[in-house]
Amino acid sequence: YNKVKTSELDELASELCASMIIGEPEYGILASRIIISNHHKNTSPSFSETIHILYNNITNQEKSPLISKELYDTVIKNKNKLNDKINYDRDYNFDYFGFKTLERAYLMKSNGKVIERPQQMIMRVALGIHGKDFKDALNTYELMSKQFFIHATPTLFNSGTPRPQLSSCFLLAMKSDSIDGIFKTVSDCANISKWAGGIGLHIHNIRCKDSPIRGTNGISNGIVPMLRVFNNTARYVDQGGGKRNGSFAIYLEPWHGDIMSFIE
Repeated sequence: YNKVKTSELDELASELCASMIIGEPEYGILASRIIISNHHKNTSPSFSETIHILYNNITNQEKSPLISKELYDTVIKNKNKLNDKINYDRDYNFDYFGFKTLERAYLMKSNGKVIERPQQMIMRVALGIHGKDFKDALNTYELMSKQFFIHATPTLFNSGTPRPQLSSCFLLAMKSDSIDGIFKTVSDCANISKWAGGIGLHIHNIRCKDSPIRGTNGISNGIVPMLRVFNNTARYVDQGGGKRNGSFAIYLEPWHGDIMSFIE
């Protein structure tokens, strides 16, 4: 159609190639090359410029930095050295579906637009971990860039940001067998999930169904209604704000009175 953008044509061409992978796997290579080339056309080839944009991000007419001041200062002070170390050709080592996953959830956005390139994300992560230790930071960049290893999702999401929560998994126990204890635990789980942590939680110390409640002279509804609250919390407070589904794993000892209803 009239005034169609080349970026839209690239998107359509890459999607068409990806749909033909079953018949000929090499269409996957073509799809990744088209989509990554298109991404390079729409993003800055300068790591320091990308960091500058992310640090000066504006949300609702207020400055809302997506990068920590420490990382920003380090990058700007050493921008020539860091810019020269990045090899953008290695972006093409990602296949189509790998890149689309990065684009959807891992590459940083400003006002809904993807700003980062995959290699810039890797450098951000390396510097976020090692700070001013450039030897280790650049070694980490090289190894990740060549796909010898990759860090876990929270590290890729949060390294170098104002909230550098890099841990993947958190093991929790219920605070206490009370309304206050239960909902304090719900709050802790929600905050962990917000910053991309997965949760393992044991609930052995919560009373089973029909147990007496001294405070109200009533009886307990058991763990199943309580677990619906945790389940809905995991669905509502997903990891990183829409980047990945929340993940709560619940554990219960077999001696617990509600074990059968828990299994069902």
